[in-house]
Amino acid sequence: MDENGTSEAFEAQRTRLTGLAARVLGSRADAEDAVQEAWLRLSRQDPAAIDNLSGWLSTVVGRVCLDMLRARRAKGETPWEEPGREWLVTDDADDPEDRAVLSDTIGVALLMVLESLTPDERLAFILHDTFAVPFDEVGRILGKSTDAAKMLGSRARRKVRGAEPPTDRRRQREVVDAFLAAAREGDFDALLRVLDPDVVWRVHTPRGVTVRLGASELARHAALGRRTKTVARRVDVDGMPGVMAWREDGTPLAVMACVVVDGRIVQVDSLLRPERQATITVEPPSVTSGAADPSTR
Repeated sequence: MDENGTSEAFEAQRTRLTGLAARVLGSRADAEDAVQEAWLRLSRQDPAAIDNLSGWLSTVVGRVCLDMLRARRAKGETPWEEPGREWLVTDDADDPEDRAVLSDTIGVALLMVLESLTPDERLAFILHDTFAVPFDEVGRILGKSTDAAKMLGSRARRKVRGAEPPTDRRRQREVVDAFLAAAREGDFDALLRVLDPDVVWRVHTPRGVTVRLGASELARHAALGRRTKTVARRVDVDGMPGVMAWREDGTPLAVMACVVVDGRIVQVDSLLRPERQATITVEPPSVTSGAADPSTR
């Protein structure tokens, strides 16, 4: 196959590869970068040495995506949040009309659940469950055995399927209420009971996004809530259960969105200075000493 033939063969695969990368990365721009990197690697290869171009390209794109996911996780980036996205904070209601409105946010909620997976879990899950890539091939892409790839896919599937849908509110409310109650009491052990041990906590500020991992870090900050002169209440944040905190004078202080899986919070996204980047339609309750969003300290 000459250079023109290689280019044509690659272009025939581009749409499929971009779709695969976009599902893994959650970003069209990042997906296009991953596919372009695959083309650069292909252009440096001897086409005669590639027996199965489709499989070779899938492997390369998968590994590029894996590298990007790991780098993203290390840097604390949040690809689900497009630049300029405005958070929507509303009352946590449960009537049919409200559920219909919330259904529009399922895509964001699912992507946030995917962000709570490890890079290996995410890639294994999407490759196998979405694109029907056999686990032996998934294992080769990940550099792991077939059994290890199956285990990663199974673990990811449990997390995704265990994520309670935005339209089923009762259990989500209970978990968020338990978090709030424990924070108000400064009960570290109770906080640990509602937080997943590997909870991902992202803090969005005007300066950027920072990421902290693990229940102990989040619980330690939340337990300080009993010392604050702020007030917090349960709200909906982009259709997900969350918490909003106000200062004593009623000024918005912070908003947090929670992803609940199997009765525990697996991811928290906190927004500081929410008046800059959120539409807020809820009123603060009476201000008494209580728990604020842990990211405010």
